Amino acid sequence: MNRKAGAVVLICLFAGVILVPGCINKQHVEQPVNNESSNAGKGDESVDIQVIKVFSSAFESNSTIPRKYTCNGENINPPLEFADIPEETESLVLIMDDPDSPMNPFTHWIVWNIEPVAKIEEDSIPGIEGMNNFRKIGYGGPCPSSGTHRYFFKVYALDRKLELKAGSGRKELESEMIGHIIAEGELMGKYGKT
Repeated sequence: MNRKAGAVVLICLFAGVILVPGCINKQHVEQPVNNESSNAGKGDESVDIQVIKVFSSAFESNSTIPRKYTCNGENINPPLEFADIPEETESLVLIMDDPDSPMNPFTHWIVWNIEPVAKIEEDSIPGIEGMNNFRKIGYGGPCPSSGTHRYFFKVYALDRKLELKAGSGRKELESEMIGHIIAEGELMGKYGKT
């Protein structure tokens, strides 16, 4: 091997030692995050988030939400039930939204500092309510302008209560939740104007 070829081999080896570990570390840091559901408040992705079962006696998952709970009916919240809430839960957060709205997502209801209970009654105020996208505090039922939309009732178990004033918006709520979610679950129902 001549001197020139030997120098090329050394440069390649040196570049491999310096660059390859950097590339490996970069790939490790930039691993894709699963965005199938809302990442609100998760913070550290290495924490295992447990699953809460969410259901309603008023409608089954992936079925039609009764008119009573929409803007065309009484516009009151449906009853919701939860299972598998972790023992260490200090409070629950509820976010109801419509991802099919042009204002994706359109927030219909946000509530926090809900006691870790197994049920939220129909037409109730289970905790501190915030501002929805109707620019009102409290529940605003499904009210699509056209077509059938999906409505998600998302429940988050937190390891603390939140210091957030009534009437705050979703962004403020999600910011306060960061790093405190220990479990989550959701129920989806559909509604379309007829």
